[in-house]
Amino acid sequence: MRIQTRIFLGILIIIGISFYVLVSWIVNDLKPQYRKITEESLIDTSRILASIAAMNIKGDKVDIKIFRKTFEDIHNKSFSAKIYDFIKQDVDFRVYITDTLGTVIFDSDNGRDEGKDYSQWIDVRRTLRGEYGARTSHDITNDPYSSVMYIASPIIVKGKTIGVLSVGKPTRTANRFVENSKKRIIFGGTIVCLSVVLIGLLLSRMVTKPIQQLTAYAKSIRDGKKVSLPKLGKNEVKELGEAFEEMRDALDGKKYIENYVQTLTHEVKSPLSAIQGALELLKEKVPPEQQSRFLSNIHIETERIRTIVEKLLLLSSLESKKSIQDVERLNINEILNDARKDMIPVFEAKRILFESKVDKESFLEGDRFLIRQAVVNLLQNAIDFSSEGGKIIVNIINMPDGFIELTVRDYGPGIPDYALNKVFERFYSLKRPDTGRKSSGLGLSLVKEVALLHQGSIELKNLSDGGAIAALRLPARRIKTIS
Repeated sequence: MRIQTRIFLGILIIIGISFYVLVSWIVNDLKPQYRKITEESLIDTSRILASIAAMNIKGDKVDIKIFRKTFEDIHNKSFSAKIYDFIKQDVDFRVYITDTLGTVIFDSDNGRDEGKDYSQWIDVRRTLRGEYGARTSHDITNDPYSSVMYIASPIIVKGKTIGVLSVGKPTRTANRFVENSKKRIIFGGTIVCLSVVLIGLLLSRMVTKPIQQLTAYAKSIRDGKKVSLPKLGKNEVKELGEAFEEMRDALDGKKYIENYVQTLTHEVKSPLSAIQGALELLKEKVPPEQQSRFLSNIHIETERIRTIVEKLLLLSSLESKKSIQDVERLNINEILNDARKDMIPVFEAKRILFESKVDKESFLEGDRFLIRQAVVNLLQNAIDFSSEGGKIIVNIINMPDGFIELTVRDYGPGIPDYALNKVFERFYSLKRPDTGRKSSGLGLSLVKEVALLHQGSIELKNLSDGGAIAALRLPARRIKTIS
């Protein structure tokens, strides 16, 4: 499992559990809190009404006329009160009064239970005993939404309890408030939870993105691509990336020197031996025609060493580069024309016909010198493997995928199957058909390095009707490094 996935799942699990526990605790605490508020207001109401009842006494009994008239008046008058999103249009208080025996002498619910014995109800019984009396009962059996809270207060006259006044308040309104609050809390909590999850996802992305960039960088190096160290911010991952870069440079440098020393020694050894042999023979008296042949061999082998050294220096500078420094907008058609003009003597020497088909607008961004060197080497390679009086065809096409493709096609003998995977290796060369000699073996390696630096590619393959074709693909867009 990826690190980003692990971090995200960890955050998601922690937030999910925390959200569930918090919301459950808040929601479960809502109902008791509403009941506390309701009960507290009922205590005040019952004490006030009990005090009013104590002031309306006839004999030893409460005069209930004032209560009956009051509630009749309340029920006969319409009103409307908007309490936030709740509209209240009736008074849902229920008030009943009992005597000292617990018998109901007044019931605000149209006298519904007047005359009944309430002495066993907790609110009445405890109040008559001088305790705090409260109860919650269901008006409809087994219907939790029909519960009513009752709070009782003693009716005291001259220090003596002559009855109980109990005030009831249905909990349906409070339940409605509770349900609305639950919905808001759950909705708000969900929004907060999702926001935290999103932030967690962004944080995990911030943590893992540098690691992914560093992984892509390492894989690009493994695949031989020319890439620069990506921007990794200012953290431990950046230090790790810099350490990788230093290790890469150290290892590449060591391996690079070893390879080049070995290959240069091997490649220069042969022409030096030829030169030395020719010089030994020249010390002796030889016919003029042999002297001329030996001097010509010395010149050829010296030129070969010079070519190897020059191309090796250029190739080594390319291989040590990670990106192009001098980037400019180039017309690949102009570069091809310049290269062809400079090579006219070479074409004429072998009487090779040059044909081209190019798109009018073929622009790319890159290093002019390096791209020109790549084009020259491809043309030279095609000339070397073309027979005298042959033909070379060059096409430049703007591809739909945003690349410019330059192809160089010759009609020579083609590439042996065993060499197809080796032609781009340093110092690997095939004998030229007309001379039997090998080149420096660095031309196509140089083309490959130029293509990699420009984030392009080079391919060389045989054609069914004879000859070979080299395809250099370069991006027309601006060159970018991994970041």
